[in-house]
Amino acid sequence: MKKNVEQTRRADASGRSVEVKRRALELGFDAVGIATLEANAHAAELDRWLAAGYAGTMTYLHRQADKRKHPVRIMPGARVAVVTLTNYFHGSTDPGRKPGERRGRVAQYAWSSDYHLVLGRRLERLATAIREIVPGAKSRCYVDAGPVPERELAQRAGLGWIGKNMMLIDPDRGSFTFIGVVLTDADLAPDLPFEADRCGTCRACLDACPTSAFVAPGVLDARRCISYLTIEHAGEFDEADRRNVGDWLFGCDVCQDVCPWNVKFARPTSDAELGVRHEIAEPDLAALLEREPESFARRFGDTPFERPGVEGMRRNATAVLANRPGSRP
Repeated sequence: MKKNVEQTRRADASGRSVEVKRRALELGFDAVGIATLEANAHAAELDRWLAAGYAGTMTYLHRQADKRKHPVRIMPGARVAVVTLTNYFHGSTDPGRKPGERRGRVAQYAWSSDYHLVLGRRLERLATAIREIVPGAKSRCYVDAGPVPERELAQRAGLGWIGKNMMLIDPDRGSFTFIGVVLTDADLAPDLPFEADRCGTCRACLDACPTSAFVAPGVLDARRCISYLTIEHAGEFDEADRRNVGDWLFGCDVCQDVCPWNVKFARPTSDAELGVRHEIAEPDLAALLEREPESFARRFGDTPFERPGVEGMRRNATAVLANRPGSRP
């Protein structure tokens, strides 16, 4: 009798999972999977990484470490994570910047309106769908925020593997994807994890890094990473930081641009909410230096530039201009 009851429960959970995935795809997500919430298999690696000081000024990662290692503790009662991928690749690594123009390079994920806002709304609609499929279910949505180990959950949900550059690589789309997570107490059937590591002996991402930020495969010293420096680093740049930034105003795509999985499989997004905004994709450096906090908020308050804020973007623009040929350091 108990066996029959359990078989019925599993069949029901499987049916609900199929419906949740169908609704997620209808909402505009490009891929979706369901992950269990057992302890993070990379917990010891996280402890070593933090102890080595590789997090730089991102002190919040120390505070979040326990929940990142034990994702079941993030939301009381949570059973699974519904993990989504959204393609943001725009089909080019440069929106049209010409040599000599007073513009800086911007990572592709920031060429559109702030993905936290776009995907946050979409995930809330998915959470509503989960409640419709499983009445009474509770959920919490996360987009690259909070103590959620997104890449590990995505791998556990069968959506891809974690590459040597620490990016999740979807074998159908590459790594230019946003990861969104809905934690829920709904009884849903999890997917099988993606077990294969398809990077093989490839070192393209490691060797292409302009600042040699990778200490080893899968180990990033964030203090040397251009994305960290231009977005997360607190305070001014020292001389080495300024040189490391090069011509990147915000973020960096080098390790993704050279990845064979992106070269072969990345396709431009057709997501209307992630259309390119040229004032973000190719911003004027001089205008950023002159912009006051009020006008900066009006122009960039709904973009990823809000993360470093007006002072951080001024710092970045100053560094990029100083690194241009003919400029004084």
